[in-house]
Amino acid sequence: MNEAAPTPIRVLVVDDHTLFRRGLIALLSTQPQLQVVGEAADASAAERLAAELQPQVILLDNHLPGASGVQALPALKAAAPQAQVLMLTMSESEQDLGAALRGGACGYLLKTADNAELTQAIERATRGVSSFSSEMAGKLASAFRQETEAAAPPPPDPFAGLSPREREILDLIARGDSNKLIARQLGIAETTVKIHVQHLLRKLNLESRVQAAVLVTQQRGA
Repeated sequence: MNEAAPTPIRVLVVDDHTLFRRGLIALLSTQPQLQVVGEAADASAAERLAAELQPQVILLDNHLPGASGVQALPALKAAAPQAQVLMLTMSESEQDLGAALRGGACGYLLKTADNAELTQAIERATRGVSSFSSEMAGKLASAFRQETEAAAPPPPDPFAGLSPREREILDLIARGDSNKLIARQLGIAETTVKIHVQHLLRKLNLESRVQAAVLVTQQRGA
């Protein structure tokens, strides 16, 4: 008894260059394990077809008219939740690579990929396995580092608890001014300056004016 042939992988091709898109479809059609179920030239049509056809894999160019492929990723994933998206583009940008991965792409291939590489990437995508062109694989670490740095919250401001007057006096301390000179410049009593200095040192958990000056210098150089 002959075993039934496996069901072909349903593929949606999204690319605005007609000649490339048609050539790609012709190439994929030579593979019996693949079935191109639709094609689109822009993000809007791709979203509509993704919802209608529910492909297993979406081959997505990044440079599309209107919304880019990366920008279209969330809508495509929402329209076809089970689909895996493979970027297929000419862009070797680390920023585009990072944005695609953040948006949920399963892989990132350049259009220089050959038929075997592309077919294998599509098959791997259905198993949730990522694929990257060799030119992009080396940029993964850098792309992840950029994304991590972009997502990292800014360091806390150590001077956030100081009043405007205390900040003003702290800047003058860092400049090396004495309490008497600070009082003269700000038009306040020297005893008032001393009180402000005591308060700001306590708020910063510091013991001396020198430590305060060093802290300001470090923050300015950060």
